Amino acid sequence: MCGIAGIVRFDGRPVEEELLERMTQMLAHRGPDGQGVQAFRAGAFQAGFGHARLKIIDLSDAAAQPMVNEDGTIAVVFNGEIYNYRELRQELLRPGIACRTSSDTEVILRLYEAEGSRGVRRLEGMFALAIWDARTGCVLLARDRVGKKPLFYYATPALAAFASEIKALVCHPDVPAEVDAEALPAFFLYGYVPSPRTVYRGIRKLGPGELMTIQADGRITRESYWNLELPPEADARRAPSDAEAIARVRELMTAAVRRRMIADVPLGAFLSGGIDSTIVVGLMSQASRRPVRTFSIGFSSDPRFDETRYARLASTRFNTAHTEFVVEPSAIELVERLVWHHDGPFADSSAIPTYLLAQLTRQHVTVALTGDGGDEVFAGYLRFYAAILCERIPSPVRQAVHRLLGATPERAAHRSLWRRVQKFAGSAALPFAERFTRWISVFYEDLPELVPGGLGTGVVQEALRPVHAALEEAGGASPLSRLLALNLKTYLLDDLLVKMDRCTMAHGLEARSPFLDRELLEYAFSLPDAMKLRWGRTKVILRRAFADLVPPEILQRGKMGFGVPLQAWFARDLRDYLQDVLLGPEARLRAHVDHAYVRRLWDAHVRGEADHSHRLWTLLTFEVWLRQGLRQPAGMALR
Repeated sequence: MCGIAGIVRFDGRPVEEELLERMTQMLAHRGPDGQGVQAFRAGAFQAGFGHARLKIIDLSDAAAQPMVNEDGTIAVVFNGEIYNYRELRQELLRPGIACRTSSDTEVILRLYEAEGSRGVRRLEGMFALAIWDARTGCVLLARDRVGKKPLFYYATPALAAFASEIKALVCHPDVPAEVDAEALPAFFLYGYVPSPRTVYRGIRKLGPGELMTIQADGRITRESYWNLELPPEADARRAPSDAEAIARVRELMTAAVRRRMIADVPLGAFLSGGIDSTIVVGLMSQASRRPVRTFSIGFSSDPRFDETRYARLASTRFNTAHTEFVVEPSAIELVERLVWHHDGPFADSSAIPTYLLAQLTRQHVTVALTGDGGDEVFAGYLRFYAAILCERIPSPVRQAVHRLLGATPERAAHRSLWRRVQKFAGSAALPFAERFTRWISVFYEDLPELVPGGLGTGVVQEALRPVHAALEEAGGASPLSRLLALNLKTYLLDDLLVKMDRCTMAHGLEARSPFLDRELLEYAFSLPDAMKLRWGRTKVILRRAFADLVPPEILQRGKMGFGVPLQAWFARDLRDYLQDVLLGPEARLRAHVDHAYVRRLWDAHVRGEADHSHRLWTLLTFEVWLRQGLRQPAGMALR
């Protein structure tokens, strides 16, 4: 796991290594074990790569990056891990190709020498990479299939620049650090800006499973090398038997965990006490000859958000070396650091415990396996069931439910059962895409009030375009498969994976996600809906596949989620702080949102008329980001 940066020039001007060094220095938290930069030239075609290294595989200096072949015609920088690099290395050695290291980076280099860009399709793992090819006069960028590793870019007729994080990209004086006002409605709707856009004007994300080729004359092309295949709904009858599916899920998950246990540094796991992380830890324990190091986090002030009891239960079951950490309200003081590491505002307040859990874990290990992706692959969210259920309810009944319950005040806590009922009722009368979006949104009906300009409902419809596009791409698949694919390409990609990457890499910790293994992912999506979701029961086939491994108390419990007690924090310990930041005379968000609306939101929250803690957190991170300024000093990256 590392950080990469690069500059490509088309105007004949040389790439300044000093500038590359500054960009790379901004990524030092991602790679604290060393840095390297190098400039390349082929005629008028200028390029330079920078790399901040976190040593995981082959700890020798020979595996440092940028890595260049013997004649200097190909160079690579790479962030991530290739899990099938040993198999590829053995294959490449057969024709007599020499490997001077045992690193996965060199396997990428040699594979590209042999097969060009086609070789990227053979890589299994998580990665963002860049390859300089003097033979063809191009730079190739690529990102893994699901988008676990980030890669941002900016391009003009004179240059192209890329980096693992935006903070490194905007170090370049020709890359503007400006708010993209057109992206703000989408941010306030979803809590993130859907790919490929960012909250910065002109800066884009390379998509998951994408290749970008930058030619010497400035031409840039993008192509997809992988996309998830969804079976048509009618094919569900040609499904494997329950016994076959149980065996195959177990086999694929076991293999995915074992592949992610390869490392030349200490390794452990996040253990939440939920079914997904418990399965990962259980399989790790079976594959390890010594106790697995496990780590969890909880909240002493609110048991509704504390899973440590279940984490201890799993730890005892698998005899792990377990460590816990308790979060107090003072954790909100991390908001400035979190905003800096996220390169912008973010609505997911679970970044607080994730960041602190990563900090705790890094004191003991360098690599941690996680349960991320289990809900996305095996339908672990109740909102999926709600979506399917709503489709089966006749429209007149849905309209009646909406009229009866949909307009009641949202006084209940954000994560409470009654709040979920309110969301279900309030969305029941909407079309499929709008209904699902309203369930997961931060602002929806009130988005036109928040964002000034008199855009009315048009601002909501414009922000909904990514959802409509993802559902249309899913074609004739079943409603559940379409929702799972949508979730994979939106919420997982732009929220969960971003949070995990930034919070772990803030401490130089590598996080690996077995549930997002390509083979497991493709197999799970090929299974019929009833094997994932049945009568309100989530993850049906996964629970059955690991019924003998997971303790019954964990196997039978519902999903809790990794949240924080914002409502209680904002009502007591952090009330004055929040009010000063959002409503004070120096609040910069006034230039982008309606201040009177923010005041009404705050007043309703403190009077107990509604729980707006999730919305207030979103606005808080937006304000902090604006105050920090969009070009940041490296000194913000504090541990």
